[in-house]
Amino acid sequence: MAASKIAISIDQRTLNKLDRLVKSRAFPSRSRAIQDAVEEKLKKLEKGRLARECSKLDPDVEKCLAEEGFAEEAGRWPEY
Repeated sequence: MAASKIAISIDQRTLNKLDRLVKSRAFPSRSRAIQDAVEEKLKKLEKGRLARECSKLDPDVEKCLAEEGFAEEAGRWPEY
């Protein structure tokens, strides 16, 4: 996947911590550390959004949808 360059501002204390991680070889570069951090945060946000959306489902509707999925995989449909 092609990468895009961006510029960010970061406070000195955080930059010092980041540089220590790079120096200790926890990350190969500042860029890689920031990429990993952003990817991790985006995954957490997506997981949280999915959990919030799932919590809105009516348990009976959710059960019915699950049964439909199982029935479709088995080649049959549930009786209502």
